[in-house]
Amino acid sequence: MNRFIRRTLPWLILGLLLLGLVLGVIRAVKARQSLAQTAPASAAVSLVELAPSDLVEVQRRELSRSVAISGGLKAVRTAQVKAKVAGELRELTVREGEAVRAGQILGRIDPTEYAARLRQAQEQAASALAQAEIAERTLANNRALVDQGFISRYALETSISNAAAARAAVQQAQAGVDLARKALDDTVLRAPIAGQVSVRAVQPGERVGVDARIVEIVDLSRLELEAAVRAEEVVGLSPGAHALLRVDGLDETLDATVVRINPSTQPGTRAVPVYLAVQAHPALRQGLFATGQIELMRRQALAVPESVLRRDQARPYVLVLRDDRIELREVVVGESGQSATGEPIVEIRAGLAEGERVLAGSVGAVRNGVRARVTAAAPAPQR
Repeated sequence: MNRFIRRTLPWLILGLLLLGLVLGVIRAVKARQSLAQTAPASAAVSLVELAPSDLVEVQRRELSRSVAISGGLKAVRTAQVKAKVAGELRELTVREGEAVRAGQILGRIDPTEYAARLRQAQEQAASALAQAEIAERTLANNRALVDQGFISRYALETSISNAAAARAAVQQAQAGVDLARKALDDTVLRAPIAGQVSVRAVQPGERVGVDARIVEIVDLSRLELEAAVRAEEVVGLSPGAHALLRVDGLDETLDATVVRINPSTQPGTRAVPVYLAVQAHPALRQGLFATGQIELMRRQALAVPESVLRRDQARPYVLVLRDDRIELREVVVGESGQSATGEPIVEIRAGLAEGERVLAGSVGAVRNGVRARVTAAAPAPQR
């Protein structure tokens, strides 16, 4: 009996599996027949109503691409007037905001000590010159005495050395005079460039040391914007690129041009400093904050708003309204950018023709081939 059960049990299990498989196939066939009977009826009544605002016309547009920038304005030419000698500041004739000329006298450091040093150096030079003249006369006399045999050749060579040392002493003393005269001249503070005084760091009566900052001058005739641009965006930049800037306090936009691109990145951020020459304006000041766009590209192209592209499939596509039906159309896209109004748009290189109408991105998912109808816009209420 046990042997019989062992023989028949596998066949019984196999039969039950086959029976379940047949029943599953029967149920699937019945479900497909039921769907086939109801599908034509539902498709016949399927209709999508679209408002005019749900459609976008494919047309040629101005496609531009730009890089956003921001930064502070800096003067191309600035200068710090520092004390070249130590002493008491006797006078300082300029204040913040005043215009100065290149070479204009701005102030003076007490020259008493340096004038005395100049006189001392001049006296030392005069003494050295007198000693040199004595040495030259002695040398001339000794040359005559050597020829007559009254002194030795050794004494003549000593006179030659003394005369050379005296001449060197004269040159050394004259160098001291030049240094003392320069130190006295450095007590007069002069403007190295033309511009406006931005900082007055000390007041008359204060004692200043060497390299102490006295005045800072800014030339506002040429201003630059230093902006940090991401490494992936700086690739398309080159000197000469045009930009539009908005500066704090100004209503109008200003033109700017890329003049230099730093060859190194900033530590930490890995951004690249870019320098733009800013259009001159009387209201501009150093340190004002500016924002804007550097234009990388501008041309006419067949384009649509980026929002109409649908990317839930392997390739991007759009939904086209054609002959009162929705048609799924794959497209080949090109460069992305902005329209003249700032809307994100994308170039269409293949798949669409100018004048066709596509569904806007605000319209949800619609099946391919479904019928569609554009409803008339509601008239505006009369007042």
